[in-house]
Amino acid sequence: MPALPVTVLRINLVDPAPTPDTLSARYRAAVEMAAFADDRGFTMVQTEEHHATTDGWMPSPLTFAGAVFGATRRIGVTVSALITPLHDPLRLAEDLASLDLLSGGRLITVAGLGYRPEEYAAHGKDWPGRGPLQDEVLQTLLSAWTGEPFTYQGRTVRVTPRPYTRPHPLLLIGGSSRAAARRAARLGLPFFPSARLPQLAAYYQEQCAAHGTDGWVMQPPERTALLHLSEDPDRTWAEYGSHLLHEARMYASWQSAGSRSAVRSSARDVGALREEGVYRVVTPDDCVRLARRTGAGGSLILHPLCGGMPVDEGWRSLHLFAERVLPRLKD
Repeated sequence: MPALPVTVLRINLVDPAPTPDTLSARYRAAVEMAAFADDRGFTMVQTEEHHATTDGWMPSPLTFAGAVFGATRRIGVTVSALITPLHDPLRLAEDLASLDLLSGGRLITVAGLGYRPEEYAAHGKDWPGRGPLQDEVLQTLLSAWTGEPFTYQGRTVRVTPRPYTRPHPLLLIGGSSRAAARRAARLGLPFFPSARLPQLAAYYQEQCAAHGTDGWVMQPPERTALLHLSEDPDRTWAEYGSHLLHEARMYASWQSAGSRSAVRSSARDVGALREEGVYRVVTPDDCVRLARRTGAGGSLILHPLCGGMPVDEGWRSLHLFAERVLPRLKD
């Protein structure tokens, strides 16, 4: 059997005009899609964390991960990224350990600082002090997961139960700065750059050598594409391109001038978005060709509910991939 690209189901539950009813239906559909993807042999569900948005962007990825793990048997869940300074360190250690136990080791967490001061303000956290907050959270997680007593804010505490995974659940440090690379190297944790940044990856390896730690880098590909499958891409762009544009524009509005992201778009209209290629609508045949070019070292990221895409249209995309792409990749 040929080596396949990693197959990822991206879920962030964005809805430009959310109501309790529409969001409830979207949440339930997302869990059903994850179960469908698990049955078809997808590799990973990817989700993320954002707060104080107008469009329902996922605020509780750990709750969502628990729902996915309860509905699946094999598929992993990557939270990329969890804004760890916003969380109580001891409670976060318990929650991640519980998810690791529930899933039998299928949880991957990318710890990020975030890039929106309003998220810190909403949670009563100090934006200028986010670096020290991140250091405290990460060190607390690593100490807590030993299962042994340790000193936390001047008192002796112990976190139980220990996680399923040894020595601890997979935890990566995300970011695009040298500070993030140094933090990961100092703690002996793998590094996940927010874009393909070879010089930053090399700097991380230098820092690992300086600190005497072993580390590795999970680099995004040179070009990352978020995929939607359709038998008629022209029709899909005409009918649903506004949903893709909504997500692209919202995400871009959060980025500062110096920010680097593998999925950042500069498009201001649907036509420019289509030409740019970050968001792609492809036929099953196109997707097969893309997968074969990508090979075992790359990934195919399906985003069926992107930007508030109607649930029925999301299911059409997912079925096309499962029924007309995956079987051909296994031939």
